[in-house]
Amino acid sequence: MDKIETKTIKPIYCAIYTRKSTNEGLEKEFTTLDAQREAAESYIKSQKSQGWIASSDEYNDGGYTGADTNRPTLQRLINDIKLGKITCVVVYKVDRLSRSLLDFTKLLEFFDECKVTFVSVTQHFNTDSSMGRLTLHILLSFAQFEREMISERTKDKMGAARKKGKWTGGQPSLGYDVDKEKRKLVINEQEAKLVRKIYKLYLEVSSILTTTIMLNDQGYTTKKYLATTGRTSGGVKFSKDYVHRMLMNPLYTGKVAYNGQLYNGEHEAIIDKELFEKVQDRIKYNRTNRKIHTNAKCAGLLSQLLRCKACNCPMIHTYSVKDKVKKYRYYVCLKAQKQGYATCPTRSVNAQEMEDVVISHLPKIEIKNDSLLKEKYGKVVPKVLSIWDTLIANEKHRILKLLFTSIDYHAETGSLGMNLNEKGIYELYAELFPDVEQ
Repeated sequence: MDKIETKTIKPIYCAIYTRKSTNEGLEKEFTTLDAQREAAESYIKSQKSQGWIASSDEYNDGGYTGADTNRPTLQRLINDIKLGKITCVVVYKVDRLSRSLLDFTKLLEFFDECKVTFVSVTQHFNTDSSMGRLTLHILLSFAQFEREMISERTKDKMGAARKKGKWTGGQPSLGYDVDKEKRKLVINEQEAKLVRKIYKLYLEVSSILTTTIMLNDQGYTTKKYLATTGRTSGGVKFSKDYVHRMLMNPLYTGKVAYNGQLYNGEHEAIIDKELFEKVQDRIKYNRTNRKIHTNAKCAGLLSQLLRCKACNCPMIHTYSVKDKVKKYRYYVCLKAQKQGYATCPTRSVNAQEMEDVVISHLPKIEIKNDSLLKEKYGKVVPKVLSIWDTLIANEKHRILKLLFTSIDYHAETGSLGMNLNEKGIYELYAELFPDVEQ
């Protein structure tokens, strides 16, 4: 009697992934996520003879867009695939997994690496076949095209609304609340008084930083509002940037800005046109005539390295010009610049002095925990210093960033703490001594 060979079917563990872009209707007993899952379960049952088994774990993302992959359940699915729990991913439609062609391509590459099949129930294909993969890319291209068309229509709709002066959503600025029924901004009288005070105070002191400090000293805070997460946000101290944005905001004159143009808004003005224009003129005058700069043309050697130890903040490079000739360079604590010098014991330090101290200490620094590195570093510093004066500023800055991860300035003791970058030191050694065996 001939033997009958039996073929062992390897089980295929299928994860059903479902998604809905909004939270609308998810509180119902039977949702669109349930409908997607039922369709996928039926398909998996039809493939039972092929060894398909539906995973008991549910992978549902309700209220998440398909424009990116920042979805908690999708990330859990990816992790389970890495752990080998899943060998097939089943969705109702392609765009449930992603609406981005780039993201989808990356996911498919990941599935392929992990030997995971991808199946769309209603579009009748799977990635086991070349035709299925081709069809998938075509469908996904149309899905992305649809998403981009929706995005363009939304932008056009919002643009048309702003041209008509309508409020288009978001958190209202200090001085306004939202009338949810009429969907328009209405004046909050108490906050409006503060807005007017800020504009007038700036004209008196002619400094955004001083205005910010005075507001904080008097106990004023930014607008407090309820975030979409249900938590209260705002209600904190003013920052220089916050005040600057307020002083530049044409919304307070009853206008709406769109694409560089101003349109009459549906909301009432808090600041009259004359006061607003005076403030703009003063800001423009100060920007033109105040000789304090932080641009790339005057980058300090310790930029992105020097930190204020007391505030744990970066110190940025600035300079002032006296008599249109002499330039004075400083490193200023970022916290002091944004919140006022009274908040920081460091304030500012002479840039040239700081740079000279760092350079003078280069040959004195020792590597305590690596004798080999210490030997190599001892060869690096002399060679660097021997050519230092011939280097341009950008090259000096690059070398210092290789040698140090950060340099801390201690205002109380007037000392510097230099934190060595061991990896960078090796890189610099290899660069300076390319013929030496590493």
